[in-house]
Amino acid sequence: MALRDKQRLIYTSPIKALSNQKYRDLQDEFKDVGLMTGDVTINPNATCMIMTTEILRSMLYRGSEVVREVAWVVFDEVHYMRDRDRGVVWEETMILLPDTVRLVFLSATIPNSREFAEWICRIKHQCCHVIYTDKRPVPLQHYLFPAGGEGVYMVVDEKSQFKEENFHKAVSALQKTTDSTMVDTKKAQKNKSKSKVGDLDKVVRMCSDRGYLPLIVFSFSRKECEANAVALKKLDVTDDDEKRLVDEVFNNALMTLSDEDRELPQIQSMLPLLRRGLGIHHGGLLPLLKEVVEILFQESLIKVLFSTETFAMGINMPAKTVVFTNTRKWDGIEYRILLSGEYIQMAGRAGRRGKDDRGLSIIMMDEKVEPEVAKGMFLGEATKISSAFHLGYNMLINLLRLEGADPDYMIQRSFHQFQKDRAVLEIQDQKRDMETELAKVEDIRAAVGDETQYSFNVDEIVADYYYMTKELERAREELRQIIVRPESITPFLNPGRLLYMRDGKVDWGWGILVAASKKVIRGEAGPDGAEQVSEPQWVVDVFLPCRAGLPETERPCPPAVGSTAKPEGRILPMALQLVHRISKIRSNMPSSDPTAEDSRRALLKTLATIKAHKKFKAGIPELDPVSEMNLGQEVLAGAPDKIASLERRLAESPLHSQPSLAAYLEAFGRKVKLHSDVQDLDKQIKSARFMVMSDDLRAMRRLLRRLEFIDKDGVVLLKGRMACELTSADEVLMTEIVFNNVFADMEANNIIALCSCLVFDEKSQDPITSRPELMKAYETVKGIARNVAEIMVENKLPIDVEEYIGKVKPQLMDVVISWLEGKRFSEIMNQCNLYEGSVVRVIRRLEEVVRELATAAKIIGNQELEKKLTEGRARLKRGIIFSASLYL
Repeated sequence: MALRDKQRLIYTSPIKALSNQKYRDLQDEFKDVGLMTGDVTINPNATCMIMTTEILRSMLYRGSEVVREVAWVVFDEVHYMRDRDRGVVWEETMILLPDTVRLVFLSATIPNSREFAEWICRIKHQCCHVIYTDKRPVPLQHYLFPAGGEGVYMVVDEKSQFKEENFHKAVSALQKTTDSTMVDTKKAQKNKSKSKVGDLDKVVRMCSDRGYLPLIVFSFSRKECEANAVALKKLDVTDDDEKRLVDEVFNNALMTLSDEDRELPQIQSMLPLLRRGLGIHHGGLLPLLKEVVEILFQESLIKVLFSTETFAMGINMPAKTVVFTNTRKWDGIEYRILLSGEYIQMAGRAGRRGKDDRGLSIIMMDEKVEPEVAKGMFLGEATKISSAFHLGYNMLINLLRLEGADPDYMIQRSFHQFQKDRAVLEIQDQKRDMETELAKVEDIRAAVGDETQYSFNVDEIVADYYYMTKELERAREELRQIIVRPESITPFLNPGRLLYMRDGKVDWGWGILVAASKKVIRGEAGPDGAEQVSEPQWVVDVFLPCRAGLPETERPCPPAVGSTAKPEGRILPMALQLVHRISKIRSNMPSSDPTAEDSRRALLKTLATIKAHKKFKAGIPELDPVSEMNLGQEVLAGAPDKIASLERRLAESPLHSQPSLAAYLEAFGRKVKLHSDVQDLDKQIKSARFMVMSDDLRAMRRLLRRLEFIDKDGVVLLKGRMACELTSADEVLMTEIVFNNVFADMEANNIIALCSCLVFDEKSQDPITSRPELMKAYETVKGIARNVAEIMVENKLPIDVEEYIGKVKPQLMDVVISWLEGKRFSEIMNQCNLYEGSVVRVIRRLEEVVRELATAAKIIGNQELEKKLTEGRARLKRGIIFSASLYL
């Protein structure tokens, strides 16, 4: 439409690789197409411009000519707005685009598309059409492959029906194999990884034999991707013609490299795999190799691709089958099961439109998963778009420079504020319902009848009685907390002792203690491969009556109240904190194994007999904390006396002998709770009505004034003008470094190496540089970072000083110096323990920072620094690191 009507169009994508791919696709179709990413500019006057969203954002802040001519902007993969670090760029861009520009948003995974459209209507003052389909063009089937098993079990069919029976079959097949290998030693760990590779081999061969290729195998670590590819050394899924084509594509791609770069181990090791139809794709690969793999996969010359999650995020390359080697991932904080949104995003790669009648997703399962959790993962919906909007200093200063815009303007129009405002409407509805209920409770007064028949003020007495019962509940809980401390209770945790257990709202009642011990809770291996182990905790194994007939995989629960069905006895491990009462009574324990069926029947009978005993009509007697548990007054802190006093006062209350007022007492309790709920909702409404982030905004403005980026009237000063230009590194810290003259006496190579400290963000055990001038400069930068962080804290910004300083990472300085001195890529790779792709990514980002810094130096009139950076950048931008994309 745009080309027909001679209008300019901008097509934005979240990552450079996707921009390059789109440029190639659209160039084939329309010819009049240009590209603008940080690295490359091709045909900038084209009618259709493809760019990353960050480029469009900086054009809007600079008031670029191009933006004035644009009629349409297409946002591809708009669900990237969820991204914690970069999502805010999308919101800024959408808010800043003039209302005259028409917007198109593309995404395969936005369940709250209507909410998103409402926000667009609100900020753009025009209607937004939502065109959607819930139906997949190619239906998906989901299968489980239990570890050590022989085959797959379909758990969700193409109509999205969950097959409960098949799921339980898969879990019991897994149970059999895990029971037979229960010994947990290093040898067992080794065998586990061996059997995992064997399982993967089985799955891939099954897919190959049944014609389910091409296939993507998703793993959650780069090492695992490579290990899996190498382990399948006997697999070969290409014929001679395909091998010849692979050689041709690979060798043509290598023509862009120098002879020495072609000898790199990563490049040399890749061809034998590719020739057998296997490929690897992850962030640690050289960009050139990643693109070769993508092109070969698109041409169906790679049949089995081992990939990390990033492959599913942007690059549009479907397969017939997707295999997951694990259902858990490390998300930077913990090991957790995949969210349904993540699973959908990856499983969605299965099934090629126009080629396959169905797509297959196979999950290799090596641990028990609850049916509800599995169902949630398979049938849950994609992750909703929730705003990742946050204020940045670059955004703040840019907005202060823009005419007619200020930070408040941006915040009020943000999706974050919109979602907050929408939530307020729901809270107001809740409050209205509660107020109606409160009015009904007030009417209960009528039930009291004639008050003159009582010799006391009903309102006062009921209120006193109610608050005393609440106070008594609190005092009893305080006493319970003292009693269940390990030092208080452990001498009395003998087998046979009756314990009253309660887990949150689940009231288990009395059970028989079988054993008590300290146990170490073991977790999964962390990112460094070490097993996560918690502190030892006290655990009690208690025999309790449970609802009968529940499957093994379901969580046990107490028998339903009033149920006549016979319960079954089970021994359940529970945290010591869940003990609510400890009895004087100890029952006899069976001489045989308590887990045996006969023993459990006997224990069930014993428990029923004790509960029904005529001596215990008033309840099962409990241990007295003072006389029987020997807890001193200083330990109990007067809790028993407080409880006795409250019980006496309750017994003396006139309400004790007035059963007719029970309904009024209950109504009073409901009224108090409703009142407190209404007050909570009022607070929520008030806090949401305040503009979000207003405190952060005030604190950031104070900081910018203190550091002299802006003056007291909000006018942007010289430092601020420099910070405006910096988007690829911490703009405040970088500006402070320049204005503290750190770079003044340094040569270009050292300046650029020092800048790498602000760009490098991976974990690395590599040693810090041994060059004294760089070490001195690094220590100066750390000092400036500490100063900036402390000023941030003084201005009430929520940051951790040590964490902020820790972001300055010096491990790559030597690598950068070596590269600038003209050393070969293979030499610099021998200097560090990082993946090739990681080094390329850091140096490319560093080049962006240097480019921005040179522009900023020019703007503030520092010609000497500009000259140094321009010279250094010319030495930096060479060789395999900056080899052109194969798509261009």
